[in-house]
Amino acid sequence: MKRKAHGLDRRSLFRYGAVGGAVALASGVARIPAEARPEPGAPSFAFPLDEATFDDLRGKMESGEETARSLAEKYLARIEALDRRGPALRCVLETNPDVLSIADALDAERRQKGPRGPLHGIPILVKDNISTGDRMATAAGSLALAEFPAPADAFVARRLRDAGAVILGKTNLSEWANFRSTHSSSGWSGRGGQCASPYALDRNPSGSSSGSATAVAANLAAGALGTETDGSIVSPSNNAALVGVKPTLGLVSRRGIIPIAHSQDTAGPMARTVRDAAALLAAIAGPDPSDAVTRRPPFGASALTSLDPSGIRKARLGVVRKSLSGNNGATDRVFASALEALAGLGATLVDPADVGTIDELGRNELEVLLYEFKHDLNGYLAALGPSSPVRSLSDLIAFNEKNRDREMPWFGQELFERAQAKGPLTAKAYREALAADRRGARQRGIDATLAKHRLDALIAPTAGPAWLTDLVNGDGASWGSSTLPAIAGYPHVTVPMGQVFGLPVGLSIFGPAWSEPKLLGYALAFEQATRHRRPPRFLATTDLG
Repeated sequence: MKRKAHGLDRRSLFRYGAVGGAVALASGVARIPAEARPEPGAPSFAFPLDEATFDDLRGKMESGEETARSLAEKYLARIEALDRRGPALRCVLETNPDVLSIADALDAERRQKGPRGPLHGIPILVKDNISTGDRMATAAGSLALAEFPAPADAFVARRLRDAGAVILGKTNLSEWANFRSTHSSSGWSGRGGQCASPYALDRNPSGSSSGSATAVAANLAAGALGTETDGSIVSPSNNAALVGVKPTLGLVSRRGIIPIAHSQDTAGPMARTVRDAAALLAAIAGPDPSDAVTRRPPFGASALTSLDPSGIRKARLGVVRKSLSGNNGATDRVFASALEALAGLGATLVDPADVGTIDELGRNELEVLLYEFKHDLNGYLAALGPSSPVRSLSDLIAFNEKNRDREMPWFGQELFERAQAKGPLTAKAYREALAADRRGARQRGIDATLAKHRLDALIAPTAGPAWLTDLVNGDGASWGSSTLPAIAGYPHVTVPMGQVFGLPVGLSIFGPAWSEPKLLGYALAFEQATRHRRPPRFLATTDLG
């Protein structure tokens, strides 16, 4: 889903946000476009790999300027400087204790055989609900599993390793992917505390892939994997000026990922550029015999790595106004500029192209997720084996009650308790809710709107700017564009659209199943024309001047 930090008090927040200090980890600062450089007088956290793309890093390794090991060392130092100390972002739960030996092996392989592909030696972080069969824990941010390494890699983690990527560590998240409480603060977990936005440390990074978003935005890794049920990739990407991709359900295997709901769950990439996000998606996509929903997509293997931005000139894009515009005046003004940019690129805009069912979907979604969460999580935990400290949702509820001071100091576990009360997936209430949701999101929703207006895709603001983190009352977000494509199981891409008082906001592009190459091509055209990505300045609070 969407959505007391240890040691980060307000005094240190202002100290590091308003004053800051140079973090010079190596000589020679990478070239940054003038429009992306921090403003004069902003706190300096200089880094030689600031805003480096996969191509940049690959070029450095090919020239001998860097190695997989030296890159890993630089990013580890950056994590130490900004996540553990400095602004104390709290976005990385742990780093991989074997990362340097892994990097050394990849360097030796490069020398002997050449690179495996475009991700060879690239440092990537993964969300803490994605299993890694190594010495790191896979805990969904919970203390219940914080000392328990997963028995094997998730499918997507194995795909990253096979591609030659270096798994640098595990990122913080909204605990249990924000499916524990109705009053949670996104980015908080018992294991990691409260993750902060690098754009304004008192603002919320959104969730549940909070740590992945913050880490990539702050240049603590080249890219990251998140997971989404409804908004958990695109919403934190919106808040962090990132490209986030929620793929078609079935493009990416869910095996080895701590679940919420099999009808909506998927992993996906989070990166600073469209091409990097596409490269990550290409690496993790593919059918998995252990996950029946996966299948080979109708596009070729190279479709995600050879994107065509010129396709925007033939695109018919529908502007979804109902429920997704008019929620924030400043965001609407940024969106208006984005529409002008898209029209200038040659896209035909159909405005409005509203989805008639959009307000119906919230009636059934939570019911579906409650049923599936109990079923799916019980299955995942049982499969961990007898050595696992928790084997069921009931065990987790008991653990949280026993450790209330550490696990529930700010909010409870109402969603756990409501899910535990649900029956099996054969229940009539579940089956009817799921069928109604799918009809509303697919046939009567996205499919009908695309057909009515002869559209290639739909567009809207991804969400508004980040809200103030509030551990007392929970999240302040009230709207976003994620629910419709999430329930449909259709692809959703967000790309930086601009800023509101220094806080990023994104443009959402979503369409029919298996349309990732088209959507990413449109996003690439928009990115190249507008260059709205800005690196964070680690300010204490939003600059309203």
